[in-house]
Amino acid sequence: MRSDNQSIWGDPPKDFILLGVSDRTWLELPLFVILLVSYVLAMLGNISIILVSLLDPQLHSPMYIFLSHLSFLDLCYTTTTVPQMLVNTGSSSKTISYSGCTVQYAIFHWLGCTECIILAAMALDRYVAICEPLRYTVIMHRPLCQQLVAVAWLSGFGNSLVQVVLTVQLPFCGRQVLNNFFCEVPAMIKLSCTDTAVNDATLAVLVAFFVLVPLALILLSYGFIAHAVLRIQSSKGRRKALGTCSSHLVVVSLFYLPAIYMYLQPPSSYSQEQGKFISLFYSIITPTLNPFIYTLRNKDVKGALRRLLARIWQFCVR
Repeated sequence: MRSDNQSIWGDPPKDFILLGVSDRTWLELPLFVILLVSYVLAMLGNISIILVSLLDPQLHSPMYIFLSHLSFLDLCYTTTTVPQMLVNTGSSSKTISYSGCTVQYAIFHWLGCTECIILAAMALDRYVAICEPLRYTVIMHRPLCQQLVAVAWLSGFGNSLVQVVLTVQLPFCGRQVLNNFFCEVPAMIKLSCTDTAVNDATLAVLVAFFVLVPLALILLSYGFIAHAVLRIQSSKGRRKALGTCSSHLVVVSLFYLPAIYMYLQPPSSYSQEQGKFISLFYSIITPTLNPFIYTLRNKDVKGALRRLLARIWQFCVR
């Protein structure tokens, strides 16, 4: 007789056990507090960015269209994973249903690939703003920005759909224990008890396309930007030009470095012990930091936040 979290060929498991830090029980309470505080900060920060981008007329430029979508992505990132992590960390039950696990990694990969393209679109926006300032409004018009955003979301969805179709066909044998905080495709492939060559190859090709191609476009854009900045005569002008790019560069680094480590290696050599903490970083720490990076380094966003808070205060005291 098999237990509830065992499966046989053709029979999907009922649930998975997410180990998290259950092997280090002393970490559970500090991790719970960190997750809860980070989740609240991520919600407040990203909702604030979305609101000021929508409500403040001074933030209706292409850069803030992309920034609002980036903040929405970060909201979805955290909401897809953190509530489940909080439940598992704060209780003795560490399980997630098979359908819940499937939905989790489907949405997670959809959002991840979408963010890759959004970050590339933001780099294109910075390139045009610095290298072609006189033609900026002509090139980066609103319909083009909306088309780039639509391509990002649809491409991410297509990638996720392929990954889900391949992953749900994998058989799982024995106890379904994921040494992770949430469900991800590499961890699911690692857990399968059959030949996963097709899944490995598909994951490698799609991730290489969605990670490396946007990253190459970002690096190319910043190569042209660096060349243009070096030609600026005044040091004040150079600082202003670099200041408009610094926040985006920090966000790109926080997003791409963990993603490259996690996904540009064969799932067969995937280390769950290292991977789960890297997953924790880019699923909660990065979305929490992003709005503060853009707020602290951007006078327009800080000014818009002050105006929004002033309007809220006036409404409350009436």
